[in-house]
Amino acid sequence: MSASQYFSTAYSAARAKFLDASRQADATVESHEHPKRGPDSEALFTDTAWLGPADAERVLVTISATHGVEGFCGSGVQFGWLESELYRDMPDGVALLQIHAINPHGFAWLRRVTEDNVDLNRNFVDHHADYPVNEGYETLKDAICPLEWNDQVIAETKRVLDGYAEEKGPRALQKAISGGQYGHAEGIFYGGTTPTWSHKVLKQVLSAKLAKARHVAVIDYHTGLGPYGYGERICIHQPGAGGLERAQQWYDDDVTSPAMGNSASVELFGFNVLGMAEALPQTCELTAVALEYGTIPSPEVRLALRADNWLHIHGQPDSAKGRAIKGQIRDAFYQDRKDWKEMVWERAVETQRMALKGLAGA
Repeated sequence: MSASQYFSTAYSAARAKFLDASRQADATVESHEHPKRGPDSEALFTDTAWLGPADAERVLVTISATHGVEGFCGSGVQFGWLESELYRDMPDGVALLQIHAINPHGFAWLRRVTEDNVDLNRNFVDHHADYPVNEGYETLKDAICPLEWNDQVIAETKRVLDGYAEEKGPRALQKAISGGQYGHAEGIFYGGTTPTWSHKVLKQVLSAKLAKARHVAVIDYHTGLGPYGYGERICIHQPGAGGLERAQQWYDDDVTSPAMGNSASVELFGFNVLGMAEALPQTCELTAVALEYGTIPSPEVRLALRADNWLHIHGQPDSAKGRAIKGQIRDAFYQDRKDWKEMVWERAVETQRMALKGLAGA
């Protein structure tokens, strides 16, 4: 099977392929049903597949669909790893935990966010403490998420956002828009005021499956940032921390760090690695990267996100305009092209093999 055939065109098809391949590989499969339904009234699930020793102390964890619509990428890699039988080459004593569609609602509905408009990768904050304040978002919120969506509004708000970038710098604009915000539930990159369903399931799965783990590597699959088809290994661990040092060693220094300023990503509030660390045993060493693949230019990705937000807050998804926007958001996070899929696959295989080698020597 060609690597491009590992990737599906819809959540339901992706799930069916993943479950079938997991069972063919004799993986231990568990499913967590989401309380909401999909666009065709289908049931939604986060599924997990475990391969390897049940009491393994070294585990590679792969995650797809943290940002729903980005799930086409990660799901394709997870299925391909099983279908190609690469899992048979795993080092002795190392287990594989694949978490498929951690945000199944966003995957099925072609949304980056969860069912409650929350960005899962901004949701891992202390919800009993004061929330971080994103001053840039507060300044630009009306331009980022206008009440109307048409060519005139798009042009007017572009001038506002471009002006901010000219004054403060492009990175400041990126931070203002995507760093995370907690005051506007109708906005984008909203972190929420309580743990989401997906947040709880992720921590539940990790706590239950990795209670005996001493070394855990995580590869969280993402799309929409960076050059076309290139997979940037982004390490969120802070400089000086063991996680960043291990990632640099395992991946031959081919990792970037938002904290060090050499990543396409800016520093974020409430990212999921914080929740992963909380769910693991205190003595466990965590080495996590996001494998981020570029699709289309960043300004177009941001425009698609803003359009999709407007559509679900103010518009009608089941309309000609709504269908056009859904096509726009899909293209921003999944390039249904053979060359893109093959680039994704090759980088993913290289990354997972390097992670397994690192775990074997841990």
